[in-house]
Amino acid sequence: MNTKTSLLNLIGNTPIIKLSAFDTGKCELFVKLESQNPGGSIKDRIGLSIIEDAESSGKLKAGGIIIEATAGNTGIGLALVAAVKGYKIILVIPDKMSREKILHLEGLGAEIVLTRSDVPEGHPEYYQDLARKIASETPDSFLANQFSNPANPFAHKTTTAPEIWDQMDGNVDAVVAGVGSGGTISGLAEFLKQKNPDIQMVAADPEGSVVADAIKKGSYSYDGGTWLVEGIGEDFIPDNLNLELLDDAEVVSDKEAFQTLQILLKEEGILGGSSSGTLVAAAIKWCKKQDSPKRVVTFICDTGNKYLSKAYNKSWLHDNQLLEEDRTGNLADLVSRRADLGEMISVSPTDSLLIAYNRMRASDISQIPVLDQDALVGILDEEDLLFTVSAEPSAFSSLVSEFMEKDLDVLSAEATEESLLEILSQGKVAIVFDKEVFLGFITKVDLINHYRNKINN
Repeated sequence: MNTKTSLLNLIGNTPIIKLSAFDTGKCELFVKLESQNPGGSIKDRIGLSIIEDAESSGKLKAGGIIIEATAGNTGIGLALVAAVKGYKIILVIPDKMSREKILHLEGLGAEIVLTRSDVPEGHPEYYQDLARKIASETPDSFLANQFSNPANPFAHKTTTAPEIWDQMDGNVDAVVAGVGSGGTISGLAEFLKQKNPDIQMVAADPEGSVVADAIKKGSYSYDGGTWLVEGIGEDFIPDNLNLELLDDAEVVSDKEAFQTLQILLKEEGILGGSSSGTLVAAAIKWCKKQDSPKRVVTFICDTGNKYLSKAYNKSWLHDNQLLEEDRTGNLADLVSRRADLGEMISVSPTDSLLIAYNRMRASDISQIPVLDQDALVGILDEEDLLFTVSAEPSAFSSLVSEFMEKDLDVLSAEATEESLLEILSQGKVAIVFDKEVFLGFITKVDLINHYRNKINN
């Protein structure tokens, strides 16, 4: 009987597959599917290593409390091990992290402290500083400290790297990895450079991070840059990052990363997390620079299930200008869900209010268009729905046509932003047409995103 005594026995021994959907020049590109760890990421490895090391050293005792600052996946790895072993855990998480990660952590029983993602080290709300403060004030606590804890790179030196070497039969020329805590790439390098000093260790770095400059130039300065991929990139050099063992770095923009994710899913069937897009894009860049055949390994660091509301949400990608879209220069550019392209959820006049409500809730929208054979005949607003069913709950079975708003404020795609603001200031949603074609809605949030993107550009 081939069974396991604990979920923790499933950490590691993840498979490697060869990618075929990308132009990698003369190189072969392989990915190690760390998304197949039980917690869904490569960080399961360090979660187990850090906690077992703390137990062995006496830093963590029965009834103790684990505390950590994390971008999410280390938190999930630690929380998974903590749940199995019976420890309480408190995690300090920057507020840009995906909702899916936070829900996963809450499900594992972790206490979540959300803090700001836009402040530097030294600020009282900087996530690492706040975690240290909480640890200093919490009796019987253990600060996991992934950025400095040697148990972090040790996990990769003793598990991840040997697995790669064995799976590739020692025939590997380069490994591309991200830098968050620095533990993964440093631990990999310690083992692989011993096996073959010529193996190239390449850092994949999001645009705005300081790591690439530190590797390629030997110096860096943080200029306040931000990036949307999660879990990699830093505004400082972690103690666990051994720069002397690294050979090169590739910088990847958010747009390149998220577009690579879409190709990974559509053409390789791989649902990877946001950092996976950065790693694969960086590996491709590095591969294309090579003038001789090489075998290159990178990682699918975690599963994309944790990023469905972001990385795989067309509206979020649109709002953050991460899609290749034809820009018209008019109000059509502000419509996040295009009705004419089949992107907008709708109801018919003969649907019930309950159907309308379920579709609004499932899509997280507050207004839904009413279409009759593709023609816009009305709009149903959550406020109208609320007042209707609060007066008579049985109205859920009534037809949408009885309660939809038919007197619509329609705006041409060629209209001015001033005209748009006038409609929005009245508490209404703007209904946008291009001649006779219904394009969709523009909400206050859509317009705010538009102004934000103007600043970013």
